Amino acid sequence: MSNSPEKVISTRASLLSRLKHWDDQKSWQDFYDIYSRLIYGAAIKTGLSESEVEDVVQDTIIAVSKAIREFKYQPENCSFKTWLHSITRRQVANQFRKRQGRVLEPLPTPDGDDAESRDIPDPASQALDTTWERDWEQNLFQAATDRVKRRVSPAQFQIFEYLMLQDHTVSETARTLNISAGKVYLAKHRISAQIKSEVAYLRTKYV
Repeated sequence: MSNSPEKVISTRASLLSRLKHWDDQKSWQDFYDIYSRLIYGAAIKTGLSESEVEDVVQDTIIAVSKAIREFKYQPENCSFKTWLHSITRRQVANQFRKRQGRVLEPLPTPDGDDAESRDIPDPASQALDTTWERDWEQNLFQAATDRVKRRVSPAQFQIFEYLMLQDHTVSETARTLNISAGKVYLAKHRISAQIKSEVAYLRTKYV
C-alpha cells in the first residue's frame, strides 16, 4: 500500500477533523476501538490499580473529546501520537493526585505540553514515557489484526493464529488442524498481507 505524503497528511487531517463533531459516532467508535487498549496498557504499567486505570481510559477519551476542537494537525510541531501521550500522562497524574486527596485536571493543550503532569512518581513516569512508542506500534498491529479477523473466514484466521500468533511451525499447524502445508502457507500469505495493508492504513489515520 503506497501513499504520497500529501495524501497521508490529508487523510489524517480529515479523520481528525471528523472527530471534532460529537455526532460522528463511527469515527469516535473507531477511535475508542483502536486506542482504549493502548491507553489501558500504558496506564497499567505505572502501578495504578485496575479501577484507576479504567478511570484513566475513560477520562482520557473524555479529555480528547473536549480538546480535539482545538487540536490542529501540525505534525512538524506536535503529532497526534505525542498529543495523546500528553493527555494520557495527565490523566495518570490525576489518579496519583486523587490518592493524595487533590485533583487537578487542566485541559490538554494542542502543543502537547505536559508540564502539569510531571509529578507522576518515578518509576511510574518512566514506565509511561519509555514504552509509549513500542506500545503504539503493538497496538496498531493488534488493531489491524482484529479488523482483518472480522473480514476473513474463521477457518483461515485459525490457521494464521495458530501459526503466527501462537508461534507454531508450518508442519505443526498442518498436523494439528489436519490440513495441507499448502493451505497453511496460503493462509499465512493472505492474512499477513491484509494485516500489513491494514497497519499502513491505520498509520494514515493517526500519528
